[in-house]
Amino acid sequence: MPVLETSGPVRLDGRVAIVTGAGNGLGRAEALALAAAGARVVLNDLPGDAVDAVATEINAGGGTAVVSAGDIGEWSTGEALIAAALGEFGQLDILVNNAGVLRDRMIFSMSEQEWDLVLRVHLRGHFIASRLATAHWREQSKQAGGPVYARIINTSSEAFLLGSSGQPNYAAAKAGITALTVTTARSCGRYGVRANAICPRARTAMTAQLMGAAPDAGPDPLAPEYVAPLVTYLASPAAASINGEVFVVHGGVAALMAPPSIRQVFRAGEHGSANGMWTLDSVADALAGFATGPGDAGFACEEANALATETIGFG
Repeated sequence: MPVLETSGPVRLDGRVAIVTGAGNGLGRAEALALAAAGARVVLNDLPGDAVDAVATEINAGGGTAVVSAGDIGEWSTGEALIAAALGEFGQLDILVNNAGVLRDRMIFSMSEQEWDLVLRVHLRGHFIASRLATAHWREQSKQAGGPVYARIINTSSEAFLLGSSGQPNYAAAKAGITALTVTTARSCGRYGVRANAICPRARTAMTAQLMGAAPDAGPDPLAPEYVAPLVTYLASPAAASINGEVFVVHGGVAALMAPPSIRQVFRAGEHGSANGMWTLDSVADALAGFATGPGDAGFACEEANALATETIGFG
């Protein structure tokens, strides 16, 4: 594990981080980067050799890592994670929610089980860990009489921005995670919590079929280790003023997404309504400017596709 050549406000010495889905891919890269920056890490994934190997790699490289394995969709797993951080290290400062699965299928073909599993691991998993961590930080803040050090980095996806047609479960989960991030940032900022989300493009085992093969020469712009620096920064003291934001990130690109904006306002009084309230006729008059055909999906952020023409798909 290489030592991160940084100092000062981007170092994480003395901090304790939880990383879910840390056994492979993006979670592994994030855990290694946090440890290299000085954090002690609690690694979560399903029980197995993969997450244990990440802990071994961190410890062998001079860092400190422990494993708290389990299904992040289970409340008891979340409780065990918090207990591991407090029991092993006496504190919790950073939560990186990363764990996820894919069960891609068109909306008209998706099974109940495929929907439930993806929402459970992604959205419920993010909620459980965030719920328990923020409750701890709120109590710490009350005891301290002011804000505490607390960082949450959630993992959303461009699938929710683009309306990924073959991923209705995944896109819905990631949209929920974005809303959860903003809600957490707004409701817990007073306690010191800084909650932000990333939409990573990362070539991992989970996204291999979407991303295709890595380039034969030069750096792979979709390698997970190029996402990890932003995650580490958002976990650091330097990011104290960043809260409730969403970043698309991969390779050498990071795009800060704007909040949704109002495209147009329609007023019933301007469309034949006698009392200024909506009627069916006034709605029909107001929306008559839309094309008569079925039209394209109107609430998608197609601009995200232009961030890198060499990238196909999304994380």
